[in-house]
Amino acid sequence: MRLMLLATAISFSFAISTSQADNWGHWRGPGGNGAAANASPPTQWSDTENVKWKVAIPGKGSGSPVVWENQVFVVTAAPAANAPAETLDFLLMCFDRATGKLLWQQTAATARPHQGTHATNGFASASPCTDGQHVYAHFGSRGLYCYTLDGQLVWKRDDFGKMNTRNGFGEGSSPVLAGNKIIVPWDHEGPSALMALDKLTGKTIWKVAREEPTGWATPLVVQHDGQMQVVMNGDGYARSYDLETGEELWRCGGQTMRPGASAVAGDGMVYVASGFRGAYLGAFTPDGKGDIEGTGKVVWSLGRDTPDIASPLLTSGRLYFYKGRSGLLTCLDAKTGQPHFAASRVNGINSTYASPVAAGGYIFLSGRSGRIVVIKDSPELEIVATNAMNETVDATPAPVDNELFIRGERHLFCIAD
Repeated sequence: MRLMLLATAISFSFAISTSQADNWGHWRGPGGNGAAANASPPTQWSDTENVKWKVAIPGKGSGSPVVWENQVFVVTAAPAANAPAETLDFLLMCFDRATGKLLWQQTAATARPHQGTHATNGFASASPCTDGQHVYAHFGSRGLYCYTLDGQLVWKRDDFGKMNTRNGFGEGSSPVLAGNKIIVPWDHEGPSALMALDKLTGKTIWKVAREEPTGWATPLVVQHDGQMQVVMNGDGYARSYDLETGEELWRCGGQTMRPGASAVAGDGMVYVASGFRGAYLGAFTPDGKGDIEGTGKVVWSLGRDTPDIASPLLTSGRLYFYKGRSGLLTCLDAKTGQPHFAASRVNGINSTYASPVAAGGYIFLSGRSGRIVVIKDSPELEIVATNAMNETVDATPAPVDNELFIRGERHLFCIAD
């Protein structure tokens, strides 16, 4: 590990609306870091204990649930009735948070995908997002759809074209809401771009080309010194863009192939990681200009055991992340990069797609086996409970208040005391 410590006070904050504090309107939560400041869900449950409700979800999708007040939203792609083979209905579903009752569902599109997907991926892998006024469902090549919270279509954009992903592994980057904009990533084996649309109309505000191949990362919006930035991982560079104009502000090389992990940020630094065919995690100050590789804007970097698909978790001044797609967990001091523990085995977690989340002083670790292991949010690795969902879990859970919403391969669960 290469460490370059920088002792500079920087004005920096997340782009978070205080109205979102007790909701989970985005797949990584209100701050984009995977942490719920006020939630305290149960740490232990079974088929008969602490399961408030469980409902079946048709089709397949690994987009994470999002929660706003009394509504829970998920997306899925299900076989279309009375249609040619391989034709799918791309659905946005809304459930009552108290009971799990289906309040409404809308078929955003019916289409036969132009390209296949990885055996472990589906065609509804991007998570929806909401600001409490509208809810947005992004199905990539099938378009982006804006609905009212009672399911009325406001606008749609189905003119982005066809995304062609590396090795036909499918799509999955999620959009992000920021102020009056919705930020849409579009990295693939064609003309890649990052777009900002007017969230009320869907009209393009700006679009910038990206010299990047396929990636599955989701943008992170942060604020530094009064300026809003969009931080985006990439195969060639981690980059930051001005939210208002799309102008590239800074970039840093060192990333590995086809990144899936999304950036996190806090206490004056931004963290970007990748871990396929290589390993890199960089801690950057967001006040750089141009190419910052090899400069003091790179506070520290790490060259081993970094995450691939699951994104890092930033909470309590610590970074938690898996090695590649394994269950080997590392916890670092976020300011210095010094390890509290490194590449440690967590029994029950062997293969990971879902990102870790923090709530109530605990970390929830989800494995593809369907096990969710709960550890203490602590510099020491201490397992508190191991829970079995009895189905694959690839979507990141959503902790809100005293509940944990888990999207499994076949069901949506609400875990509560």
